[in-house]
Amino acid sequence: MSFLRESYIVFRRQLRMNLRNPAWVLIGIMQPVLYLVLFGPLLKPIVASFPNAGDNAYTFLVPGLLVQLGMFGAMFAGFGLIGEWREGVIEAERVTPASRTALLFGRLLRDLIQLFVQALILVGLGFAMGMRGSIIGVIVGIVVTLLIGGACAAASNALALSTKSEDVMAPVLNMVMMPVLLLSGILLPMTLGPAWLTRISDFMPFRYVVDAARSSFLGDVAGSQVAWGLLAAVIMSALGLWWGTAVFRRENA
Repeated sequence: MSFLRESYIVFRRQLRMNLRNPAWVLIGIMQPVLYLVLFGPLLKPIVASFPNAGDNAYTFLVPGLLVQLGMFGAMFAGFGLIGEWREGVIEAERVTPASRTALLFGRLLRDLIQLFVQALILVGLGFAMGMRGSIIGVIVGIVVTLLIGGACAAASNALALSTKSEDVMAPVLNMVMMPVLLLSGILLPMTLGPAWLTRISDFMPFRYVVDAARSSFLGDVAGSQVAWGLLAAVIMSALGLWWGTAVFRRENA
């Protein structure tokens, strides 16, 4: 079988599992939607003071929440894989001639489809609440979100097969996600913080992704911030795919 056919077979099975329990799609989007509904009105009086934030609170907030959705929503993809490993599904797939990369790629397709639907819901709700943004900029922002979501989903799958335990994986994710949320500037721009905190955030690749999404929503699609953000997202996607594929290829994983 070809790689694409093998990936499609895995994707179809994963999608059927999701359709049997669509509540997970809604659960995954609830956190950014709550931030949008509850945090957006608080930003309205002060968003004008944010550097390069424009004059619309939701145009500033929605791109950050998109990236948050791509990062944190995809990071939980691996928990389902642990259940599949425990039930023997992973080993059953490994004894087939299917490519190990296809076993990962089919799952990533499912995660990206789910993320795309969630992103459309979030952007639609943002426009309904008064967000302004160019259509091309919104498309670029969603593309960046899908790239970073693919990277995080691949890393989550790799971590799941490496730990094989929800009790180990959950605290690791919590330890990683808190500094990422604070240092990437998802909710507040890092320029509001002290200089030492801004310098630390310069080494956080997710910050460049967030800046790229915000710049694209403001219409600066061809700017340097978008270019750096796309570069960071592509590099992280490549690293995530490499790690995920390496773990799936390990016979004793």
